[in-house]
Amino acid sequence: MPLKICVLVGSLRPGSINRSLAEALIRLPDAAEHEYHFADIGSLPLYTEEHDESPPEPVVALRELVKSSDALLFVSPEYNRSIPGVLKNAIDYGSRPYGKSVWKGKPSAVIGTSISPIGTALGQSHLRIVLAYLDVPLMDQPEAYIQWKDDLVADDHTISEASREFLNGWMKAFLGFAGHHKGVMTPS
Repeated sequence: MPLKICVLVGSLRPGSINRSLAEALIRLPDAAEHEYHFADIGSLPLYTEEHDESPPEPVVALRELVKSSDALLFVSPEYNRSIPGVLKNAIDYGSRPYGKSVWKGKPSAVIGTSISPIGTALGQSHLRIVLAYLDVPLMDQPEAYIQWKDDLVADDHTISEASREFLNGWMKAFLGFAGHHKGVMTPS
């Protein structure tokens, strides 16, 4: 049974390498049968408690997408050794008002790419802390700290041959983790 997965990319930049990675990940052989929806986090205003009771339409859309999803895939760069502000803003909106978090119980995985040899390791660590506080079940293994190389994503927007086996295995592990949490059996 296909899973509905909300993809949250922590970069808004046109030509984002993390957006490119996210789009290529969902084209991998073991990922293709599932349904993916990219969250529009760029249209969210900056979080303020004033919006808790009467949220703007982009906030309502984000909350509804997350609520209706079986799992969450976070694909994010690392800014200043932490989480990009736009992603933290989306997380804050989804966690409010207090007691009505849409994140709770949603199986998730975190991945990202950077030109740095350690990829997005510290940003992922900070994101994991925030998500753990929000009671989000996180796939712990395998971890994936991807150093961006110009040949990581091929011209046809798929993962290149050199990284395909590892990233397909990572996606397969995520989908198995998400399926297990949702009671859906995914092929192994």
